[in-house]
Amino acid sequence: MVMEAKDKWLCSSQMAASMLAVQVFATGQQLLSKVILNQGTFIFSFMAYRHLVAALCVAPFAFFLERADSKKLAWSTWFWLFINALTGITVAMGLFFYGLRDTTATYSTNFLNVIPVVTFVFSILLRMEKLGLDSRAGKIKTVGTIICVGGALTTSLYKGKAFYLTDHHHHFHSSAAAAMEVSSSQWTRGTFMLVGSCLCYAIWYILQVKLLRVFPSRYRATLITCILASVQSAAIGLCLDRRESAWRLEWNLQLVTIVYSGALSTAATFCLLTWVIAKRGPTYAPIFNPLSLIFVAVSEALVLGEPMRLGIVVGTVMIIVGLYSFLWGRRKESKLLVEANAGDEALSKPVPASEEMQMMKTFETSPVSVKSVYAAMEEGALKDTVKS
Repeated sequence: MVMEAKDKWLCSSQMAASMLAVQVFATGQQLLSKVILNQGTFIFSFMAYRHLVAALCVAPFAFFLERADSKKLAWSTWFWLFINALTGITVAMGLFFYGLRDTTATYSTNFLNVIPVVTFVFSILLRMEKLGLDSRAGKIKTVGTIICVGGALTTSLYKGKAFYLTDHHHHFHSSAAAAMEVSSSQWTRGTFMLVGSCLCYAIWYILQVKLLRVFPSRYRATLITCILASVQSAAIGLCLDRRESAWRLEWNLQLVTIVYSGALSTAATFCLLTWVIAKRGPTYAPIFNPLSLIFVAVSEALVLGEPMRLGIVVGTVMIIVGLYSFLWGRRKESKLLVEANAGDEALSKPVPASEEMQMMKTFETSPVSVKSVYAAMEEGALKDTVKS
């Protein structure tokens, strides 16, 4: 009994530590990207190299763990993989980096935390999910959505008083600080870029349901998606800027960021998320997302000397409260869904019957309900748990 409790505690600690590592990776990614973008790094060349590194890091997992699933891909599968790379990486990440360049890391990270809520709104509009206002969990989820959107609007429309965590006259990052002053004049443009990125990410999450159905091999899907995203970024980048200086790699912070982003922010993060989601379901990982927001805000203020704005602080608190409320409601609904499915399976156990009765049941028809994005992901997580 003691050993079982110890093993359970160890497993929970490992999953929590993994999610904490993911947030630390994300924090480093945001800060490094902000610095090199302010130094003039061409965004699409950065994305092309980053995802090439990510593909190299994911390739061993796809080769060794999913070798048995290797088969020739249909053209329809290639189409969904191409759309997956285009919406979730090339367009969404490209817009995010342009928004990050024109604003701040803390401000940009706020929009990443709104993505689950925007996905929920899209799934309602597409009739893939219901509000569920007749239940307590549905009401809390809806209130959380409203608070989260209100927090995003607060960070966008209200700046408020500025204050510093350190003496901003003596920080060591004069070049980064100068870049911050230039990007602040493009704040509005950056906000539109971040909103567009948020919408693309939400669409990408909805597309994941379809992709996982036609191509359930997650590591191979990630490998191919990274390769396609690298090719797409290179093609778009060459159309925008063909100068050799925009594509040349040197031994500097840009190269460090490319390797860091590909190896840790993409490959390692995906492996950790896949493992945790398979064990605890898709609603466990987003609970830790607000940590990266806090880490980025504090690190940006301490390292880059960026001022903390009252509007961003208030909006951040609202987003965190709204996100946790939304996830709590979503988790309660998921539990009810799992219990309902378990009850249906118990009721649908086969009973002795004649062949004629079995044939009649085979041809009976019943209305099929449309699964929500989160329900489909939950089902996939449960299947992975059974396999492991």
